[in-house]
Amino acid sequence: MNTVQKIFASALALAVASAFGQYANANARTIGPAAAAVRATDLGKLTAQPDPEPISVTIALALRNLAEAEELMQEINSPGSAQFHHFLSAAEFVTRFAPTSASVSRVVEDLAQYGLRSERIGATTLKVTGAPENIERAFTVNLHRYAVPAHNDVAGFTFHAPQGAGRLPPGLAGKVTAVVGLDSRPRMRPHLYAAPAQFLRAEQSTALGAAGNPMGSLTVADFASQYDVRPLYNQGVLGAGKTIGILTFASFTPSDAFAYWNAVGLAVNQDRLTIINVDGGAGSPSDAGGSEETTLDVEQSGGVAPLANIMVYQAPNTSQGFVDLVANAVEDNLADSISISWGEWEWFDNLANSPVSDPSNGSTAGVTQAVHELLVRAAMQGQSVYTSAGDNGAYEVNGDLNCYGPYSPAVPKSCSLTLSVDYPASDPAITAAGGTTLPGAQYHCIDETCTQTYSVNLAHEQVWGWAYLDGLCAAKGTPDRVACGTYGIGGGGGVSVIFGVPTYQAGTRGVLASQPRQIFQAGDYFVANDAMPALYALPAHFFGRNVPDISFNADPNTGYSVYYTSSNPGSALGIATFVGGTSFVAPQLNGVAALLGQYLGGQRIGLLNGSLYNLAASAPRRRTPAGAVMPLHTIAYGNNWAFAARNGYSPTAGLGTLDVAQFAQFLSAAF
Repeated sequence: MNTVQKIFASALALAVASAFGQYANANARTIGPAAAAVRATDLGKLTAQPDPEPISVTIALALRNLAEAEELMQEINSPGSAQFHHFLSAAEFVTRFAPTSASVSRVVEDLAQYGLRSERIGATTLKVTGAPENIERAFTVNLHRYAVPAHNDVAGFTFHAPQGAGRLPPGLAGKVTAVVGLDSRPRMRPHLYAAPAQFLRAEQSTALGAAGNPMGSLTVADFASQYDVRPLYNQGVLGAGKTIGILTFASFTPSDAFAYWNAVGLAVNQDRLTIINVDGGAGSPSDAGGSEETTLDVEQSGGVAPLANIMVYQAPNTSQGFVDLVANAVEDNLADSISISWGEWEWFDNLANSPVSDPSNGSTAGVTQAVHELLVRAAMQGQSVYTSAGDNGAYEVNGDLNCYGPYSPAVPKSCSLTLSVDYPASDPAITAAGGTTLPGAQYHCIDETCTQTYSVNLAHEQVWGWAYLDGLCAAKGTPDRVACGTYGIGGGGGVSVIFGVPTYQAGTRGVLASQPRQIFQAGDYFVANDAMPALYALPAHFFGRNVPDISFNADPNTGYSVYYTSSNPGSALGIATFVGGTSFVAPQLNGVAALLGQYLGGQRIGLLNGSLYNLAASAPRRRTPAGAVMPLHTIAYGNNWAFAARNGYSPTAGLGTLDVAQFAQFLSAAF
């Protein structure tokens, strides 16, 4: 692990600056960079608090033969391979790759020497519980308790975290990929983004209907028309027999989803929803906590595949909750496809979450590796997993911190503008969902009364990036993009500096290496317990995994309606309009996966990336009848602030958008 200045407040800033956003108006909620970071107060050592309760951590155990597992995952999910779609059962995975019972017993015995009790909760996970002083002694950490004051609409809360990184006990060296739970602060943010009130036209839809809703009020019916899903519906393919999994850090009101489906005219099973609370669940529905995200995830996935069943896994928004959330869904092996619409800058796992080092090899026992191994297992079991690529264009860390540079040592709230991508989208064992803007006319308010409007008419579907609103900003008298609220907003894309380029992307034209001179530097407003500002030079010319893979419409200006009951006192079920973000694309792909599975005779479709890139590579050689529609639509217009769209792959919209019905035929021929 490289040595860096510790960014104490970064994960907290991420949660406060985004997931805890404020509403722009009654219909459009700004869950994005809307508030400044709030410093936490150090309350002293956790062990010094009156009667400290036992705490638990999750230990992710390393797979046996990880290289073999990753190779098999690739073969199982690569068209043309002899192993293509020969998925493993859960029992077969355990036999071949899970740590042996003897190995687990040795870990349990070693932890018992520190007074810790271990419970095996999965093939590769242990829940370890003990007094704080015993946790500190086992992992060589100094745990402190912190308090965040109430601010805006967010109630105050406390968390514990270690001061500095810990170390694995010698007996666990080489056997563990992560220790999570030492740090209990909020971790991820939802990738839901609503158009700011000043960009909206005064007239908004107040009812939902079948296809043909205006932009900003689109529904799953409009999605089905836009991306050619209807031919599958006409064949009776509605997701019957398939199960969708939603992973989230916020609870929701199930009746909202049923109200949405009913309004769109969908006949659904009233018993289709199952809620699984992981680590005690995510608490009560809350605007500040991101419940609208969960609501739209369920509405979109279940609306695209109206006959599919839905399992909603809910956990606290912590590192431990994240690992346990993924582990539960993969261990259950009941969901055929899974989506998660929450994320963070991929480097935060190193900077902000106090990773534990392995003394045997100097590696980091961190969250990204633990989740990666779980995703590898999911792909081998045939579970396809989708995640949103983020809503901050090519600058994920800047959007997370609501700080767009330039950095100055004299300005505590400044930071550098740094090319960066979202996690878990950067993991190669997941399908990353990017965002586009639909073509057509848009009308935006210039003044508060909307007596003056500014029109935009886009000729083509393009990469979602709000540079096309420069004219609106000028008309409003705020030509500075940051001040106007447009800079950096768009579909996430770029190059990972954590994960190497996967085989399915190798050789794909348009796949890039990381750019040079990318330095992340932040003022002391974002840093605690360090005299110097945070400074890290990201790896240059690293041939990393490119994000995203595939895209659909995600721009709030051409976005969607959400049925949602606010947690504010006296609120009632309402329709939020002009809502977007790549949060929509991940659950839409989840629903599409259920349709594809039924279309293919009830099969699982596994990690979709191999088939997507195989299709892209074969497209120039395919004999397509004149006038025929191709399964992939390249997005060749627009940019995400640093990268430009092109014919073929680009780290903006990935391979483009899907014609779902045509892609189903392509998969059928490949099976």
